[in-house]
Order: sequence, then structure tokens, then C-alpha cells
Amino acid sequence: MAAWREIPKTEWRRFFDEMSKLKVAGKWAEIEVASPELGDQIVAEKLPVIGVTYDPQDDLLDVALDRANRLIRHPQTIDVDEEPIGILAIAVLDDAGARHIIRLTEPLTLAP
Repeated sequence: MAAWREIPKTEWRRFFDEMSKLKVAGKWAEIEVASPELGDQIVAEKLPVIGVTYDPQDDLLDVALDRANRLIRHPQTIDVDEEPIGILAIAVLDDAGARHIIRLTEPLTLAP
């Protein structure tokens, strides 16, 4: 059973830096966006991950996939779907109320 956990904003940069160190690059992912205006849409389907970074100065989460970039400005919350085997998905709520869900095709195990 999935266990969603909210990442405190003060930890966003460190969390995504740690993901980069643990080789999130090379994993495959898809991005779904659910918004009140547009409904649910797959905006990137099964592409290799280049990296995920958070820039606190610009308040910007950059999800870089091969042939696709998703810039999420002013994230409000970031949650991870975490199993004992690792992270399966990341959900980001932006300031317009859209929920961006990055689903990894295989789990990413973070260091304790």
C-alpha cells in the first residue's frame, strides 16, 4: 500500500540534490497534470529522467526528462509516494491548484 509523505519546504533542495546523487538520471518517468481547468493529462510519457532540481531563489522545481522539461513555478506542497523498496512517485501542487505527478517506472531508493 502506498504511503504518501510530505516533504517540508525547508528540505526540498536537499531532497532533490540527494535524488541526483543517487542516480535518478537514467530512470524512466511519466508526468501527469491534474488541474481544475484542464482535467487530467499525461504531458510526458515514459521518458528517461535527466534530473530534478529545486531552485529556492526562483521558487522553481525543474523536472528534466529527455525531450521534455516541466518547470513548476511556486510549488506549494511536494509529496512522495514511498514504499519500502523506494520512491515510486512525486506529487507537486503548484500555486494555481494544478497537481503534477511524476511517476517513476522503477523505484528510487534514497539513503537513510
